[in-house]
Amino acid sequence: MACLYVGIDLGLNNFVVRVIDEQGKPVSGTFTLTNDLVGAEKLVDKLLEFLASTGSTQLRIGMEATNVYWWHLHEFLSQHDALQPFDTEIYVLNPSLVDGFKKAYTKLPKTDAIDAWVIADRLRFGGLRPTLPQDPRYAALQRLTRFRYHLVHNLIREKNRALGMIFLKFSPLCDDQQNPFSDPFGKAATAVLSELTPDEVAERPLEELAQFIAEHGNNRLRDPQALAQELKRLAQRAYRLNPTVADAIEITLSMTLSNIQFLQQQLKKLDKVIARHLAAIPQTLDTVPGIGPVIAAGIVSEIGDISRFDNQAALAKFAGLTWSVHQSSQFRADDTKLTKSGNYYLRYYLIEAANSLRVHNREYAEFYHRKYREATTHHHKRGLVLTARKFVRLVYALLSKGQIYDERRATG
Repeated sequence: MACLYVGIDLGLNNFVVRVIDEQGKPVSGTFTLTNDLVGAEKLVDKLLEFLASTGSTQLRIGMEATNVYWWHLHEFLSQHDALQPFDTEIYVLNPSLVDGFKKAYTKLPKTDAIDAWVIADRLRFGGLRPTLPQDPRYAALQRLTRFRYHLVHNLIREKNRALGMIFLKFSPLCDDQQNPFSDPFGKAATAVLSELTPDEVAERPLEELAQFIAEHGNNRLRDPQALAQELKRLAQRAYRLNPTVADAIEITLSMTLSNIQFLQQQLKKLDKVIARHLAAIPQTLDTVPGIGPVIAAGIVSEIGDISRFDNQAALAKFAGLTWSVHQSSQFRADDTKLTKSGNYYLRYYLIEAANSLRVHNREYAEFYHRKYREATTHHHKRGLVLTARKFVRLVYALLSKGQIYDERRATG
């Protein structure tokens, strides 16, 4: 059965196509089409022509996972009825895989046509697993959880930026040991930092300052008067700024604190949407103490159908939770690095899960502390990553069997 191999180099507006046969010979010249519905339809017409003219009965199509530019074309080709009779398989390849294969050819120029040919030739060598169309439920959840990942990192950046400005405006409040507010970015703390200077805190009567703190804390703070008293003490210790600089800091800090509040509100809204989408997908990860709907959703959305993985080791490799081996003759390195070559979104949510498990789950807490003590360097990081790797085994078991977590029969 003759087979055609199609390599596609994708871009925002166009994609470049090369088609070769089983001997690696070109079936046609390079051609470029628009990366839209019209271009996709023209591609199918051309492929059908090539199949007919060569008498080929199988079709293999490959493209790189470049940003999201591959998404529409992959979905379109996967679902096109005219391609189904040709045992069509479509592969979305990691760019590093293509780049590594390209290095086997010496001094190849960097052009879209060459890149498309390399992709087609890589398909010809085989050993790859086709990329199936994603279940819309997982696809939708993945968009949400990946957006959350970026939202969280934006929030962290804003908080770090704010801490620098807080030090300039009210230096003692930048120190967690001294700050009397349990949440330095809570409503009461934000109100003080946005509306009052250290001089105003120091000069305002104690009762009036306590009332200000209570009102902005929604009257939920345990002892506003004690907070006010401590704030007045810290205000005496704070540096004073030049008035011109102080004005600039007031404006930028106020805006940054507003950004933080906005991002926190967005996260709350997003978490509710994520929980709703997760409810439509059968899974039992959130039965594990310490794993809430957001972490479960992040893991489930990246894994998709668990049957894609032969075993828990394959899942760990997909997440990049494997370690490089450094060995020569009788020497074998003890301090090896994480490969980090897999799905970094999945790795992120698995490590977030490990961080929660070490607090809320006895079995994983004991495991984390043991690995923490065994590590010679980077104790917390190594303990956390090894805990995440242990959790992968439980994730695979629960999703494969559809069972709820039972601590007495835990397989993690």
